[in-house]
Amino acid sequence: MISIGILANVKNLETFFSLEGFAHKALWQKEDFVWSALISLNEYLEKNNPCQIEIEIPEGVFLQNKELISIGVGTIIEPGAMIKGPCIIGKNCFIGHGAYLRESVICGDGCHIGHSAELKHSILLDGAAATHFVYVGDCILGNFVNLGAGVKCANLRLDRSQVTVHLEGEKIETGLKKFGAIVGDFVQIGCNSVLNPGTLVGRECFSHPLMNLKGFIPKGSQVSVKGIEPIEKKLLTKLVCQSNFSAPK
Repeated sequence: MISIGILANVKNLETFFSLEGFAHKALWQKEDFVWSALISLNEYLEKNNPCQIEIEIPEGVFLQNKELISIGVGTIIEPGAMIKGPCIIGKNCFIGHGAYLRESVICGDGCHIGHSAELKHSILLDGAAATHFVYVGDCILGNFVNLGAGVKCANLRLDRSQVTVHLEGEKIETGLKKFGAIVGDFVQIGCNSVLNPGTLVGRECFSHPLMNLKGFIPKGSQVSVKGIEPIEKKLLTKLVCQSNFSAPK
């Protein structure tokens, strides 16, 4: 049986994110699982998409369902990118050549989408980076997350059954056939790692390259060939120094 403390953790948004200042915090409801925002994403976009493009779109950028796309000021989009609505892209983002944003994506301010990255039905909080050759499907990336080159967030089980979240040897039914990963604030995922469907990574974690992540990884952890260990304070400080947030004491 799952302990009350662990269950509370996956319902406590602070285990994963700070929503302070995030323009789309209304996606989450109190006392619900952290992945609930993915369930309400389409409805939220229907009701809250301003459908305004506030930049000049360069030649060679492809927009599909343009009337359902919002792009904030200061955002740079390189030729060759493909964006499908409905979609909200915040201010001062970067979308590289060959990037493919499929339907139902919300990017906060200052997000970075690299060359040949593919995003689908996902939410990126402010400053999140999905670098080149990354796949992000049915995921939530926290503030200042960095997915190294080639990271894949798998969102569909091989047997096509409902995705479950594994906690303390028990399973929580999500009700979702497609569900990738929840990646908390400041998490760094090394190159060519795979996050299995239903992976939950707490904030301030660090994963070495070529890792196979699954289940629930508590906040402040380091993932390597040795397993899951508490992260060193020095490394944690490096993870958060890039932003205005401060490391926990």
